Amino acid sequence: MRVVSLVPSLTEAVAATRPEVLVGATDWCTHPAGLDVPRVGGTKYPDLERVLALAPDLVLLNEEENRLADAEALRAAGVEVRVTFPRTVPEALDQLGALVAALGAPAEPPWLAAARRAWAAPPVPARVRTAVVPVWRRPWVVLGRDTFAGDVLRRLGVVNAWATDPERYPRPTLDRLRERAPDLVVLPDEPYRFTADDGPEAFGPVPSVLVSGRHLTWYGPSLAEAPALLAAQLATPV
Repeated sequence: MRVVSLVPSLTEAVAATRPEVLVGATDWCTHPAGLDVPRVGGTKYPDLERVLALAPDLVLLNEEENRLADAEALRAAGVEVRVTFPRTVPEALDQLGALVAALGAPAEPPWLAAARRAWAAPPVPARVRTAVVPVWRRPWVVLGRDTFAGDVLRRLGVVNAWATDPERYPRPTLDRLRERAPDLVVLPDEPYRFTADDGPEAFGPVPSVLVSGRHLTWYGPSLAEAPALLAAQLATPV
């Protein structure tokens, strides 16, 4: 089997399960560290000629990260495409289980079993908090409805203030964000790299926390450590 992954979290999952089948990944596939496979460009605009030159049996995509046009072009070229799109933690675990089975893994890998255990009883604070969760700045973009990251936070006792918005990624003004009167502002370090000096100052006295974007938004081996790590970060305002 020859697999090309156009999804960073799935690249990590394949590399941790059957590394010998991974023959290509995007420039944004940063885990595991030192991953040595041919690169095929970005997630939104991969070089499809380079992908096809790797003669993959399977190409992994995500409905949100990758473009439908690329999936259709790969299918037209006779390549099998597997598209994931989890919007909850259980969906992510189920889709990962189906993926490792499709890779021919003889058994569920330890990292997936650990992720299932970790999310079976995640740490939850005594008080549920309401938060706004920006993922971009200039313009502001926040988590809205039906997002995987929103479900991750909900399971850790943080309710997304924009979870009922019609859009999955609303673009409210800063004034509208403040009007929601959140208890907390959750600032991940990807896709926009929020820092202690870039983000918290926009929300004045509202406590802000910096969290790992990889553990908040990726579904793969990082899920095993995500509950404990994110819970600790959510409890540590900047």
